[in-house]
Order: sequence, then C-alpha cells, then structure tokens
Amino acid sequence: MGRRVLRLRTERGLTQRQLAEPAYTAAYVSTLEAGRVRPSDAALRHLAERLGTSPDELATGRSPRAATELRMGLTDARRTLATGAARDAADAFATLLDRARHLALPAEQATALLGLGDCALESGELATARQRFEEAERLLADEPLPRRVPAIRGRATAHLLAGELRYSCYLLESALDELNAAGLHDPDALLLLYTAAIAPYMDMGAHARAAQAAELALALAPRVADPVLVAGMHRGVARTLIAEGRTAEADASLAKAQELYQQLHIHTELAHCHWMRGYVHAQDGDLPRAEEELRTARSMLASKRAALFTVQVEVELADVLRRRGKTDEARELLRPLLATPDPTRAESAAAGQDGAAAGPASEAAGGLTAERGAVHAGGAHRLLGLIAEERGDLEAAEEHYCAALSLLERSGAAGDLADLCRLLGDLLRRTGRVEAALDAYRTGLGHRAAPGTTTLGPAPADPPTPH
Repeated sequence: MGRRVLRLRTERGLTQRQLAEPAYTAAYVSTLEAGRVRPSDAALRHLAERLGTSPDELATGRSPRAATELRMGLTDARRTLATGAARDAADAFATLLDRARHLALPAEQATALLGLGDCALESGELATARQRFEEAERLLADEPLPRRVPAIRGRATAHLLAGELRYSCYLLESALDELNAAGLHDPDALLLLYTAAIAPYMDMGAHARAAQAAELALALAPRVADPVLVAGMHRGVARTLIAEGRTAEADASLAKAQELYQQLHIHTELAHCHWMRGYVHAQDGDLPRAEEELRTARSMLASKRAALFTVQVEVELADVLRRRGKTDEARELLRPLLATPDPTRAESAAAGQDGAAAGPASEAAGGLTAERGAVHAGGAHRLLGLIAEERGDLEAAEEHYCAALSLLERSGAAGDLADLCRLLGDLLRRTGRVEAALDAYRTGLGHRAAPGTTTLGPAPADPPTPH
C-alpha cells in the first residue's frame, strides 16, 4: 500500500505535506510510504480522497471497475458455454482465471474454475474436469457448504461419466447429509444435489432412491428462482417417470425443460432434452420418432463438439436402429465407438474400412472405455453381442457380452448388468455350458460391489418442510 500511495502522490504532483494536511503530518505519510505502518480506516479514506481514488482500490490495488468487468466476463463466458461453444468458452474462462488470480479475487477464481470444469465435461476430458472442480472446492473451503455445492456436483458428474457410480452417489449423499444436519436448507443447493443424484441412482438400479430424490426435487422447485436449475430438475425427474412406465408424464416433464432451455438459448442442454425424448419414445415403442429425436440430439451435440455425450447418444441411436431392422447401420455406428476393434469385423479393419465408418465426433471422443463412459461402453458391447448373435456368430457374441459384463460390474450398473447376465446365460445354455450359464445367472441375481468401493449407506435425510 505504501508503494501505491507513493506512486499516486508522485503522479499527482503532491508533496507529502500536501497529501497529509490538514489531518496528518508529512512524517506520517513518509512512514506509511516506507511500509512501516498501515493507515486506519479514517486515514485510508482521507488519503484516497486526496489521491482521487477509492479506499478499496488504494488498500488492495484493484479497482472496483476491474472486478466488475471480470464478473461480466465470467457471465459472458458462461453464456458462450450455454450456446455449446465449449472450446471458445474454455479459452475465455482460462483468460479470466489468470485475471482473477492477478487481482487476488478467490470467489471469481472459483467461478472460472467451475466454468473450466463444465467445459471439460462437455468435451469428455473427465480427469481435467475433476481437477478443475477440486481446485474450485479448495478455494471455497472456508465458505459455507452451499457455495461449494456446484463444485461437488461437478466432481460427482465427472465420476458418474467415468463409470464410478457409487463414488458419485457418495459425494452427493455426503453433501446432502451435511446440508441437512447443519440446517443449511438452501433450496438451490438442495435442488442441484437431488437432481444430480437421480442419474447414478437410476444407473445403479436404485429406482426407489431415484424416485425419492425426484419427489424432493419437485417439492423444492417452487422455491428456486434459477430457471436453469428448474429445467435440469425436469430432465432428471423424467428419468424416474420413464422407469415407472409413465411415459406421457415423462414427455411432459421434458417438454417443460425443453421450453426453458429454448428461452435461455442453452443449446447443449436442449440437445439432452431431444436425447431423453428419444429414449422416452423408444421405451413407448414409437421407434421412428425415437430415431428422429436421437438423430437431432446427435447432430446438435456433434456440432458443439460435446464429444463424450455425442458417442453416448450414438449408442442409444444404434439400439433404436437395430430394433427397426437397420442392423448394418447400427453395427457401423457402434464399431468406431469402442477402444478395441470389433471382433466380428476384423477383416474390415484389415481392409482399411474402419476409417470410413468413424464419424468426426467419435474420433474426437477417442472411444468409450472403462474410464470414460463405462456404462455406454457396456451398452455398445451388449448391442454388438446381440447383432453377432442374430448373425449366428456366437463366439463374437460371447466376447462382446463378456466385455460388457466386465465394464458394468466395475461401474455397478445393476439394471443393465442383470439384463446382460440373462443374455449371456441364455447363450451359454444354448451352447451346452450349463454350469457357466448358471454362474452368469447368479451374477445377475446377486452381484457384489468390488472391494474398496463405497457402498450405498442409508438414504440421505429429507430436508424439513418449510412453514
């Protein structure tokens, strides 16, 4: 501060006495400029007035305008991300993060890190996303828990997309329990956490918990002003309605979310609505409409370079194509998505045909693996197994089913795992391997969590009902 006072005084052509009078002495200003004393609040106001600046800028070296411009820039970067331009948004957030660090503004640094984490999720860079969210959480360590919830939700989403369903649940449930135990009944934070918990619950087959989270989210929605949170809640609730066979209600919930995203010009989330509406139509048996919605979602996500989400949609689109009898198209769509080659088409790879089948989004995504989109990787292997079985290639079918089994067991996707074990067991039984078939059926009935993973404990407590 002493150096700032000296610089500003010199720039304005003032002597130490002129700056000090009438309330202070030249000796006091000299001592302050030498860094041997810090001014009181009253002295700070006096000096700032004489130097033509604000007390805050004199004390910190940053102007209120710089901080305001930084916050405006963060809002603009978030808007850029909302339109689906993740790479442009990441560049903006990185520049703003450097500026926030230079200005020593920890809250703005955390906001920039959250933005970078969301950009990394969009592009499928899950390790980078986790790192960014962890950095944001550390910066906010001394803040109340509601301020840290977006970072916790981001970490949980990154673990979910990596196939670590149980750990994703653990992060969300721990935050919910801490919020409720501490009496921090922040509706925005609670809605964000309950909505985020629906997806891992559903993938794990914990449908009762997913339904409970959806019910609590719906009860919180009237107390939340942020339309983005409300739209996300409608999307999450739709998943539980689909599982309960309430497809018309699910479609209505998605329509509400879609309307909000259109109003807000949030293109990537709008693509997710098309994705889920495609799933609803598929569950309802309306395969032409399902294909149309999924193709729309795929096109929107690919155009915005949301690589991981694009390949996940492609798996679900391939399922619809197979069910519509477009088996070859489904197979060609699936093959580039997996990190390992399709054993049923090794001859095509040798002939150099693989490159023609792989779309730009798939290549950018780098494929689905155990660490990146494990549940959908298992789904892709399952579909390729079904296609191979329909073609009479039982060896290739078994290979794909076993690959899917390994992926789904690791991730804990119980519902998908049970269906897969039935398929594998049926195939083994038809080929005369009864004992192996029994083992597959038993796995589907009672699989255990891998050692060292977090198991689901008691469900999080409900927040108290507001009076």
